[in-house]
Amino acid sequence: MFDVIVIGAGPAGEVVAGRMADAGLSVAVVERERVGGECSYWGCIPSKTLLRPGDVIAAARRVPGAASAVTGEIDTPAAFDRRDEMVGGYSDEGAVPWLVDRGVTLVRGRGRLAGPLRVDVDTADAIIQPDEDAPTGTIRRLAARKAIVLATGTKAFMPPIPGLADVQPWDNRSATGATAVPRRLVVLGGGAVGTELAQGFRRLGTAEVTIIEGQPRLLAREEPFAGDEVGAAFEAEGITVRTGCRVTAVRRAGDVAAAGPASSSERRRPPVVVTLDSGDELEADEILVAVGRRPATEDLGLETVGLAPGRPVTVDSSLRALGVTPPPGSEGDGWLYAIGDVNGRALLTHMGKYQGRLVADLVAGRRDAAGTVPVEVAGERLIPRVTFTDPQVAAVGLTEQAAREAGLPIRAVSVPTSSVAGSSVRGVNLVGTSQLVVDEERRVLVGATFTGQDVQELLHSATVAIVGEVPLERLWHAVPSFPTVSEVWLRLLENYGL
Repeated sequence: MFDVIVIGAGPAGEVVAGRMADAGLSVAVVERERVGGECSYWGCIPSKTLLRPGDVIAAARRVPGAASAVTGEIDTPAAFDRRDEMVGGYSDEGAVPWLVDRGVTLVRGRGRLAGPLRVDVDTADAIIQPDEDAPTGTIRRLAARKAIVLATGTKAFMPPIPGLADVQPWDNRSATGATAVPRRLVVLGGGAVGTELAQGFRRLGTAEVTIIEGQPRLLAREEPFAGDEVGAAFEAEGITVRTGCRVTAVRRAGDVAAAGPASSSERRRPPVVVTLDSGDELEADEILVAVGRRPATEDLGLETVGLAPGRPVTVDSSLRALGVTPPPGSEGDGWLYAIGDVNGRALLTHMGKYQGRLVADLVAGRRDAAGTVPVEVAGERLIPRVTFTDPQVAAVGLTEQAAREAGLPIRAVSVPTSSVAGSSVRGVNLVGTSQLVVDEERRVLVGATFTGQDVQELLHSATVAIVGEVPLERLWHAVPSFPTVSEVWLRLLENYGL
């Protein structure tokens, strides 16, 4: 018996478990794969590690005096070696002590809800088998006194395109775990994952990269100028961008089974043939599918507590699951929580960790100085996000269009990110735009977007300003250092009229 059981040991699950254990609660974490989750082994960490060599080279080429020193090609094997180092050789040996040192019990296996405050763990269905002897049988029943937290994340979505599943396409795991660079790559999806990996592989040595996006532009959920600038940069790098079109069929020109699985390097697989709705056909060595994620809830036992499997778990502002069967003898249903990607609110690692902190404090009985119960403040309108392309796209809050659709009385102001001295110091031919979305009635920011080189470091200042609802007249007195790119804040406020 534990106070709390957490299903899923990704970043969100780690945070909620560690913080509750630090508060004195007894906590068990159930994990089928590796402690650290998708982000650590197949997402954020390996993808950004693979992007880094290309970013450094591109930045150096923009600096007179350094550009002439850039000769030769990227050492791709060394980049893959660094990726392997960053993911710990795909072992969680280095991640487990963070939990164990806090007194958290790690249970290896597939966890499923077995009714209110109960979890069944299939210990035989663990990717990494525990060193200790497993209990009798393969199913271990765990019970919680206070709460169960779902933190199982999402999986790559494969659209029902005829022939797609048969060609053994790449997903984010195949791509970030690649050991060789394909000569030709088709990327299906122009969102954050698709654009990052398309540019990453192009810079690692893929000769032909084509992105196919059904929307009219890349990064369709961001400001229009962001997708346009990234698209223009891609075309300049030799990446073909095809927007406003869809894939109708996919096949391999040969026997896929004979060539081996996507991870096999022993035999070269036959080329992929991609048919578009225009009738055009593209040929590539691999196709990467990056069209979205689906919640990992189809085999989580949700039906045992009154919820529908295969869907995001709907939660309230305290991250409590709604519509849940109460424990026997209780009328309350506030025992089940869902944090991170599994609740569908914000598919970003940092948001899952934030939600984990909130739930940990709520279950542990923590309150702020005013005695307020923790609730999610950084909801849909306050989500910070970065697409690590070159130029980068860093944004928080609402886009101009989303703010108008929400009925807010807004005004948007923008300036070139390269319009300040700090940008000129960093190099020549830098591109990018900085934009603020202002609520004219309250005189506060509700959105901000920055594009350009390394603009991710501008994002937290915007997040603080928006979350803190800092009045523009006060924000005007936050003096940016010279010469830094942060001086773009001054230009934006001047453009607004301050």
